[in-house]
Amino acid sequence: MLRKIILLSFLLISFAATAQDQALLLKQELISDWSKYPVYARLSEEVAGERQWKKEYQYLDSIEVYRISYLSDGLKVMGLMAKPKAEGHYPCIIFNRGGNRNYGALKVYHGALSLGKLAKEGYVVIASQYRGNASGEGQEEFGGADVNDITILPQVLAEVEDADTSRIGMYGWSRGGMMTYLALKDCPQIKAAVVGAGNSDLTINDRPEMETGVYAELIPNYEENKEAELKKRSAVYWADEFPKDVPILLLHGNADWRVKSSRSLSLALEFEKYRIPYRLHIYEGGDHGLNEFKTEVNNEVLNWFEKYLKQGVEIPNMEYHGR
Repeated sequence: MLRKIILLSFLLISFAATAQDQALLLKQELISDWSKYPVYARLSEEVAGERQWKKEYQYLDSIEVYRISYLSDGLKVMGLMAKPKAEGHYPCIIFNRGGNRNYGALKVYHGALSLGKLAKEGYVVIASQYRGNASGEGQEEFGGADVNDITILPQVLAEVEDADTSRIGMYGWSRGGMMTYLALKDCPQIKAAVVGAGNSDLTINDRPEMETGVYAELIPNYEENKEAELKKRSAVYWADEFPKDVPILLLHGNADWRVKSSRSLSLALEFEKYRIPYRLHIYEGGDHGLNEFKTEVNNEVLNWFEKYLKQGVEIPNMEYHGR
């Protein structure tokens, strides 16, 4: 009898250790006291001697925002997550940040605004800082091995109680758009995607400072394999590898000097060739962040995810048809 008890105890301990070893989500730190952060003054106001959220930010009472850390290729990677407070089984959105290193890194206000405005609509939203950033381990590669930091996120979401991982969308802006293109090749869990101001062709060098200050510093073996490495990160060269069952919304401003709108136009032509389901919206006079069209863009993004993640609308018939 004693031997059986010892054996059972050993098995339980071994099972617990194995489960712990397999856990990817290392930490969820709830941001509970917003008054500690500078953004609080911008989002709140004094009313009858009490500080409260401004009307347009009152949704913050209905969501939770977390700092998170998780494992990717054995490295501890940092990120943010936002989700509704109410218990439920919510579709998910993977949000891919722009920039590189500290430039464009996710701050608490991104959790409140960029992620929070999606979460308030009934989504679990998760975002990576990419390896090597915000005290994370490793070194980002601007579209190299760091793409694994987002393709692993469906598995991380599987450890979040309220996340419905059968309904996952992906949303990237600028560099995050490039990361989205790369991830779509190897992330079959994604049901719909949105890309804003994404660069689909890094071989066009109209910003020399990007080559010297970003590509050369972050892309491994850049000088020895420049052309090959840039093409690996340029969706126009491998558009045939995109899934044909994932609708992609492309958004761009034609006054964007950082990433010319011709990048989205060129990719759209490739999508035409390979019958990839897409919608392209070029905003006249829009800048890199489409700041002149914030409300319109927000509605367009929400409608896209509502349609394909919540309503489960079938993708359009991309075969040539009709009278």
